[in-house]
Amino acid sequence: MSDPAQVQQQDERALVVQQLANGVLRLTLNNPPANALSIEMMQSLKDALVAAGQNPDVRVLIIAAAGKLFSAGHDLKELSQHRSDDDRGRAFFEKTMRLCSDVMMTITRLPKPVIAEIDGLATAAGCQLVATCDLAICTDSSTFCTPGVNIGLFCSTPMVAVSRAAHRKQAMEMLLTGEKIDASTAKDFGLINRIVPKEYLRTITDKYAEVIASKSPLTLKIGKEAFYQQIERPLDEAYDYAAWVMTENMMARDAEEGISAFLEKRDPHWSGH
Repeated sequence: MSDPAQVQQQDERALVVQQLANGVLRLTLNNPPANALSIEMMQSLKDALVAAGQNPDVRVLIIAAAGKLFSAGHDLKELSQHRSDDDRGRAFFEKTMRLCSDVMMTITRLPKPVIAEIDGLATAAGCQLVATCDLAICTDSSTFCTPGVNIGLFCSTPMVAVSRAAHRKQAMEMLLTGEKIDASTAKDFGLINRIVPKEYLRTITDKYAEVIASKSPLTLKIGKEAFYQQIERPLDEAYDYAAWVMTENMMARDAEEGISAFLEKRDPHWSGH
């Protein structure tokens, strides 16, 4: 097993550049200027996410992007090229949308928190990616939109994530108008946690990630899964489920250690069990 404090960096020419340090894995979308979510980009991102989920050295992930845009969403040129297929592109369109959904579900089901770091425009499936991450931090000049309606293609798959992150009427406003919203509005809508000056973006995102990475990995896994499980249930079922989760969590060694450390006024030593 590698030392989690050691920096490990992938080839900077990769579509998704990976850098691991101190339990935090930074995944950088690396196809500027658009950082479009092509088939190759999405598969690279999914592969990196799956590998991170299985790597005990990784406790928290950050998804960032190179260049002036976070992501312009699906690669429309790639999609349009398949209009000449025998089925007018249906099979390729289905493959693209299913892979995109797989990437988003991989993030949600990943047993580790994922933070989006945004500097610039996040549009369509790029906005979906932001909305899917557990936390999102952006610069004060970042913008967000779901503009599919402007080109005759309603942002139906981005809608799934956006409608679960933003308030209902605000989500509909984005989807029906297709207009850009600024960082402050995105925060009001519920898409963004924090807005920071550009020069401090990475520093603050890293700080958030490092604080989360210092917690018990088992507790983070239990908590993230429970959050997404309970939020879709009726209130009484959510409480029944959460009570069961808390009971199971109390039986974990990390919970026993954490409570003992608190009572003894010392730092806990996590085992991940």
